[in-house]
Amino acid sequence: MFFRGVNPINLDAKGRMVMPARYRDTLTEHCDGHLVATIDTEERCLLLYPLAEWEEIQAKIEALPSFNRAARRIQRLLIGHATDIDMDGNGRLLLSAPLREYAGLSKKIILLGQGSKFEIWSEERWMATREEYLAEVDGGAELPDELQNLSL
Repeated sequence: MFFRGVNPINLDAKGRMVMPARYRDTLTEHCDGHLVATIDTEERCLLLYPLAEWEEIQAKIEALPSFNRAARRIQRLLIGHATDIDMDGNGRLLLSAPLREYAGLSKKIILLGQGSKFEIWSEERWMATREEYLAEVDGGAELPDELQNLSL
């Protein structure tokens, strides 16, 4: 299972988004349409995982030492905001009000494939963030060592 691509989507008045058709069969086969959404702690967007992928991540987060402040912060934010979402027969997902508010989602959103998960951004915030990333590249931002030898 691998998700990629930038998908502009509209939220309806109830906060529902329609999963693009090209992902629906994979999500139905892999997780029976059961997904988990949570917040991204670095950016004001949401992370959307097939249930099995999320369960692996949650187990790793829960295994972090609870007396470590940074680990506890991540546990509270990621697990605390994790919300089960079921894709309906029409391919729709209902994003809860607290999640929509955190990410600043309104009518126009972006579903960004990120391999084993998706990110959900407000269209406006994604466009601004993408431009920042591109400006960093134009400005000569250093690549991490792991990417120095990658050929595209």
